[in-house]
Amino acid sequence: MRTEKDVEAYLLRLNRRFRALEEQPGTFLVEMGETTPPLILRIEPPLVVVRVHIGDVEGGPAEGALFRKLLELNARQLIHAAYGLDDTHIVLSGALELENLDFNELQATLDEIDMALAQQLPGIAPKKN
Repeated sequence: MRTEKDVEAYLLRLNRRFRALEEQPGTFLVEMGETTPPLILRIEPPLVVVRVHIGDVEGGPAEGALFRKLLELNARQLIHAAYGLDDTHIVLSGALELENLDFNELQATLDEIDMALAQQLPGIAPKKN
């Protein structure tokens, strides 16, 4: 059975900049890049949940096109993660089984999120006025 220490060791091995959130045991804030939002990695046995807040949905006629784009990206370009809505927040998230978690699996998930943030975020993030 993997533990929080195993996940922390994997993040170190990946040379990821991260910090543990003391107010939320089992939660790490992982830097994804200078121009991209950070990732929250939370150990919630039996899962390791990764999540990035992309932006907020404000309503209006463009929502339908945005939702369609997110679903197309889920179907065509994402394997380990998926876009979704949490209340009015657009998130990119994934979940891995803690019990069998291995280094390559975590690396693949974080790499996919890195790529999605770099390539897809400019086309889907809500515009700030």
